[in-house]
Amino acid sequence: MSGMKILCVEDQPEDMAVLAYMLEGIGYEVMPARTGGQAIDLLTRQAIDGVLLECNLPDATGATLRAKLKAIRPDVPIMLFAGIGSDTPFMLRFFDAYLRKAERFENLGDFGDLDI
Repeated sequence: MSGMKILCVEDQPEDMAVLAYMLEGIGYEVMPARTGGQAIDLLTRQAIDGVLLECNLPDATGATLRAKLKAIRPDVPIMLFAGIGSDTPFMLRFFDAYLRKAERFENLGDFGDLDI
């Protein structure tokens, strides 16, 4: 899992710290963004493997920003969330499992040709 980058878009510093701590604890590199503009900038300049996107940002709604990010990089999975709470560990486990599955399917070609 090492080497994968997550763009984490959250405007509350305390919530960003919690999310970064949890994501880094399971092996991700976290690219933090506090606004939609920062998220767009990072997605265009960095190799990003997934995006965690807060629904309510100071400069954009989650749905609007998601559409803009998908227009830039349609292949990158984006998970919208509404703040952090007791369900945050479950959300992150789900996102992690999704990214791991996507990574496994991308690596199937590494095993050579299979006749099935």
